[in-house]
Amino acid sequence: MTDLTGKVAVVTDSARGIGSATAVGGAIP
Repeated sequence: MTDLTGKVAVVTDSARGIGSATAVGGAIP
């Protein structure tokens, strides 16, 4: 969860608005 998987997961979760995305997105823009 850092390069490919991380970015993809962040983008997908961000679109849904999941709290997990906020934590990950905060660390990895």
